[in-house]
Amino acid sequence: MRCPFCGYENTKVIDSRSYFEGNSIKRRRECENCGKRFTTHEKVAELSLTVIKKNGQKQPYSREKVYNGIIRAFEKRHSDTEKIEEMIDKIEREILTEYSGEIKSSELGDKILSYLIDLDEIAYVRFASVYKKFDSLDSFVKEIEKIRNDRK
Repeated sequence: MRCPFCGYENTKVIDSRSYFEGNSIKRRRECENCGKRFTTHEKVAELSLTVIKKNGQKQPYSREKVYNGIIRAFEKRHSDTEKIEEMIDKIEREILTEYSGEIKSSELGDKILSYLIDLDEIAYVRFASVYKKFDSLDSFVKEIEKIRNDRK
């Protein structure tokens, strides 16, 4: 690993830790030339998942697209990016084990919502409003009532 400070090619690993439930490794490194320390994250590069859109079109799964949709739902709210990353890791693991690499966009949306409800109810309603295409105030009210009933 090249040092980000001086560009020297040899660095040594000082500490390695499992991160995000074992889905990635966080490493502390030290440059053998300048002695500065830095952190790297190592994880699986790309998953071979396919999303089947509502119109039947297939497209490669994009973690970035899922992440951005969730982050938009948290806009102007406190969001813990580490918890969001862990949530996405769990969703991806479920898709790989339960769906043999393909999932309908509606099922993916439902999975995201099932995790969001426990993380933040407001983010849940925001995400649901886009995902379920709320077209009126009544749609919001029905979803909020559904949450209240499920919580009882």
